[in-house]
Amino acid sequence: METRLSLAPGQNGTKKLLATYGARLLRVRYRYDAARGVRHKTVELIVETIKWNPRRRNPRREPEDMVAVRIAFSETALRERIKAAGAIWRPRHRLWEVDWKTVVELGLQSRVVPDEPA
Repeated sequence: METRLSLAPGQNGTKKLLATYGARLLRVRYRYDAARGVRHKTVELIVETIKWNPRRRNPRREPEDMVAVRIAFSETALRERIKAAGAIWRPRHRLWEVDWKTVVELGLQSRVVPDEPA
């Protein structure tokens, strides 16, 4: 089945449905079934609205994304491991800069410093 047309409420082809469903109408779609030779008109409706407080999510990262990692001065062995993996020391911020793939390989996800909101 193929969707050829997707219309917002108020556009031509949605006015009767808008009169029926009112503000609950989100979308009207025309779907075509070539095998059976039929066209379907479908509607997307809001059926429930409730209060929702989204939780903060960690951003998704690509393996090559650079992240800042905090390692204490006293953690010599860990500092040597991250340095051997190609990390760059940023003395102004007192953080190591390394790609996400290396962070995952070394198991340092909990030490990643979150980005500052812009």
